Amino acid sequence: MAPASLSFGIHPPAQRVIVHLSDTHLLAGNRPLGGRYDTAANLTATLAALERTGVRPDAIVFTGDLTDLGEPEAYAALRAQVEPVAARLGAPIVWVAGNHDERPALREGLLDEPPSLEPVTGVWDLGGLRLIALDSSVPGWHHGDLDAAQLDWLRGILAEPAPRGTVLALHHPPLPSHIPFFDILELRHQSEFAQALAGSDVRAILAGHLHYATAGTFAGIPVSVASATCYTMNLQRPPQEVNGMDGGQSFHLVHVYDDTITHSVVPVGEAETADVFSEEWTRAMAALSAEERLEAFSRKR
Repeated sequence: MAPASLSFGIHPPAQRVIVHLSDTHLLAGNRPLGGRYDTAANLTATLAALERTGVRPDAIVFTGDLTDLGEPEAYAALRAQVEPVAARLGAPIVWVAGNHDERPALREGLLDEPPSLEPVTGVWDLGGLRLIALDSSVPGWHHGDLDAAQLDWLRGILAEPAPRGTVLALHHPPLPSHIPFFDILELRHQSEFAQALAGSDVRAILAGHLHYATAGTFAGIPVSVASATCYTMNLQRPPQEVNGMDGGQSFHLVHVYDDTITHSVVPVGEAETADVFSEEWTRAMAALSAEERLEAFSRKR
C-alpha cells in the first residue's frame, strides 16, 4: 500500500486517525436482536471492512450500546471479537457506555474493574490529541444525561488545553433528530453541557444512539454521529414510520489535521470496485513533481 502519510494536495497528512463505531448491541449466546438481526455477524463484517482500509488508527472508539441488555456473556463475546483486531492494528479500544449498557457489567467485562454504578469515563492521550469518554447513560432509563458531578469533572480536565486539542465521545448526541421517538430519548440538560464546553479546546464530539449517520454542531463544535453496526434506520420511510433494516451499516474514519477534522463514512457491505487506482499508479504520481502531477491527472483531454 502507499504510505498512509502520502499527500499530493495543499493539506499535509492527517496527524491522527480515529476509527469511530457504534451500537453493536450484542446479546448473550448471539441471540438474534429483535428476532432478526445477527449482531455478531454484522460486527464481524464491520471489523473486516475496517481491516480492509489498511488504516493503522490511533484509537478505536465504540460510542455505546455495546450490548443490548448488559449481559456479562455479551460483553465477553464483544471483547473476544474486537480485541484481536485492535491488537493487529496496534490501537487502544475506547469503550463508551450507552443506554442499553449496564455500568457494573461493562466495567467488569471490558475494563477489568470492580462492578460499580459510577459513570464510565476516561481520558486518553493520543500523541497530544486528547480523547475524553463521557457517560451519558442513566441507570434504569434510556434517555441521556450528564449530571453535575460529571460536568464538573469534565471542566477540570478541560481547564488545561491539550497540544492538539480535545475530542469528546459519548453515546447520546447533543443534536436534534427528525425521528419523533428519538426526541423522547435525547440528551437532557444540554445547556449545562454547552456551558461546560465554553472556551475549551474541544474540536469534535463523537456520538451514536441514532442508528443512522448524521452531523451537526453543538455550542459551535462539530458533532458526528456514527451509524450502528447491528442494524440501521431506514430513512426512506416517513419520520413517524422509520424502522430498522439489516443493511446500510457503516463506520467512520476520523482524520485529525492541524486546522480541521474530517469524518468519513465507510460502508460495511462489499460491492464490486472499479480497478482505477493502484499502488503502482500512486507510486508513479509520487515520482512526479507537483506540476507534472497536475498535468498528468488534472488536465482535461
